[in-house]
Amino acid sequence: MRMTETKLKGAFVIDVDRREDNRGFFGRMFCQNEFAMHGLNSRIAQANVGSNIRQGTVRGMHFQYPPAAETKYVRCTRGAILDIIVDLRPESPTYLEHVAVELSADNQRGLYIPERFAHGYQTLEDRTDTVYIVGEFYSPDMEGGLLYDDPRLGLTWPLPVTTISEKDARWALLDDIEPTLRRRMSIAQANVEHPSDSRAEPSPAIS
Repeated sequence: MRMTETKLKGAFVIDVDRREDNRGFFGRMFCQNEFAMHGLNSRIAQANVGSNIRQGTVRGMHFQYPPAAETKYVRCTRGAILDIIVDLRPESPTYLEHVAVELSADNQRGLYIPERFAHGYQTLEDRTDTVYIVGEFYSPDMEGGLLYDDPRLGLTWPLPVTTISEKDARWALLDDIEPTLRRRMSIAQANVEHPSDSRAEPSPAIS
């Protein structure tokens, strides 16, 4: 794998080193040892799949608060997406900055997202599927989100939004929740012990 850190510390673009022959190619997309070498969390609590019917669909911007903050490793297995992440770590020099990465079935690229980041994407093609490897269980009481078109975030989506869930269209503006966001995303909260598996919701979030 080729792991390239983005301008947001701890967030990595992960490319597959392809070994090609007359059959096609073979490559590694995940390795606990390589993740550990780069200081990444390799814990897998859940693996989720998202299937999207229409081009222009937006899912996001999602996160979980500590102590259930989650890492995500996102890949696109059919079609293509523009994946956007936002740094929500109050102590970070890149707080509220974002990175956008195109992930597709063709480029086989993945994006590793640290804890305390918001995440979302827009589909660039009809019939687009994504896979998430998640480092923490879904905890409905720890779930949060930001509006995909919040002017404070300045996110640029390449296509008109054709489909979005009612919940994603109703997230509060950052101006309204930032004091709470900063408090709940603080290092002190992040260092609190994670909730036990017995408290976790067994089903995945509706992302």
